[in-house]
Amino acid sequence: MTRVAVLGLLALLAGCSVSRPLEDATGAEIYSMLCANCHGDDLEGGIGPPLGPRSNSAARPDSFLETTIEHGRGRMPSFSTSLSEEQLARLIDHIREVQEG
Repeated sequence: MTRVAVLGLLALLAGCSVSRPLEDATGAEIYSMLCANCHGDDLEGGIGPPLGPRSNSAARPDSFLETTIEHGRGRMPSFSTSLSEEQLARLIDHIREVQEG
């Protein structure tokens, strides 16, 4: 792999944060901190796929989102060590609220 490709890959992964939100963070705060860099501020997509209304994820059950967030999918990292069960539930609730408009 060329040096430029490696640097590009590292820059891409750095855009998707894996730090820990505060325990009492709202779903919107968690989304902004962990998801917006890749999925867009308004769930419109970017590096990651769109999550907003009429997106593929809007038709999926909550269990799909939960599994994807906890274990990652494709280039998306796992957030199992970054989120408590309560934070994960608040994050999914936030995504669903935005999807419903």
